[in-house]
Amino acid sequence: MGERVLVVGGGGREHALVWGLLRSPQVDEVIAAPGNPGMDAEPGCVCVPETSARDVDAVVALAELEAVSLVVVGPEDPLVAGLVDRLAEVGIAAFGPSGAAAQLEGSKSHCKEFLVAHGIPTGTAATFTDADEALAYLDSLEAVPVVKADGLAAGKGVIVAETRNEAADAIREILVDGRFGDAGNEVLLEERLTGTEVSVLAFCDGSDYAVMPAAQDHKRLLVGDEGPNTGGMGAFHPSPIANDALIAEVVQTVIEPTLAGLAGQGRPYKGVLYAGMMLTDAGPKVIEFNCRFGDPECQVVIPLLETDLYEVLVACVEGRLDSTDVVWADQAAVTVVMASDGYPVSSTPPVPISGLHDVADDCVVFHAGTKVIDDVVHVSGGRVLTVTSLKATLAEAAEAAHAGIAAIDFDGAQHRPDIARETAQVRT
Repeated sequence: MGERVLVVGGGGREHALVWGLLRSPQVDEVIAAPGNPGMDAEPGCVCVPETSARDVDAVVALAELEAVSLVVVGPEDPLVAGLVDRLAEVGIAAFGPSGAAAQLEGSKSHCKEFLVAHGIPTGTAATFTDADEALAYLDSLEAVPVVKADGLAAGKGVIVAETRNEAADAIREILVDGRFGDAGNEVLLEERLTGTEVSVLAFCDGSDYAVMPAAQDHKRLLVGDEGPNTGGMGAFHPSPIANDALIAEVVQTVIEPTLAGLAGQGRPYKGVLYAGMMLTDAGPKVIEFNCRFGDPECQVVIPLLETDLYEVLVACVEGRLDSTDVVWADQAAVTVVMASDGYPVSSTPPVPISGLHDVADDCVVFHAGTKVIDDVVHVSGGRVLTVTSLKATLAEAAEAAHAGIAAIDFDGAQHRPDIARETAQVRT
């Protein structure tokens, strides 16, 4: 009998993790909680839709019931809530940081304090709980800041204001109107960094690390990096800006001091450390840390991993990453997101999806916001699915991924036709 693994989550990131784990010769079965229709269609995957990823007690009970050898936690909420700690208490190995280490993502003010204390390059910021004080500080600034809710807000807590009035409105919405609930009890007014954004992710085992291929993500909804911020509309590798010298600089100035700082505080970091970086004229600076795989970056990097994914995750948990040879394919990868009508502002009723079986074999479709109604897959969320392709060159991967997108259709579908085409050029 091979290993049984529980993957916590139901988005495109978790589908990519399920897909990767099922390709491990050590894994017999993957259980996904709650999972999605795409995962359910993967041979060897069983979904438990009644178990919410946010219900820590239910996830622990499921892991015990199924006697899994490893739990892989996809989303940030259960990590910040201490799921990994709870699983450790009952003797079940889990891939992901402890609740204390996950505060790097759970509290933006805490993260900013950590970055400053350890000399890690980042933008300046101030934190407020009182709207009047925040508005007075806003008036004192020469440039319009980014407004951030302190806690987890499902990827919607960052408002990149274009004008001072927009920033003031965002402050009132968060601190006065309670737009993000408890996640908005504090607000950060942060220096707006300009440059090109790049994500650098690393597997971590508490002391050692293995950097993943750099993925260039695109947060804006519309062609040309215009429109509102989203959770991500597409990503690709290789990035023309993330060369070996840049990665080495990020490792030296960000990854290593972060791991050393956390270990020194008695909260060693195990899991994926995601550094969202802005390449400014003064060098790379941290915009944010995420304590898990990014989405859609995960759908780019997991297909590039040649080493057994299960082995890498277990090595991180057991603190032996230094003896594990993490190998990546020498290929280009492109992921393009299909989103629902109204995203990211509003939700829409479920609509049927057609063409899923018409996508060519050189693409992988990862589901996110989908559900089955009367045996037909329907849209059920903002970001609906992603299409990923690996090819020898970025141009070939882009054309294949966009061809996969073209084969799929649903009412109100949105996607960016420029991902890894025009967007592959460096934007300043």
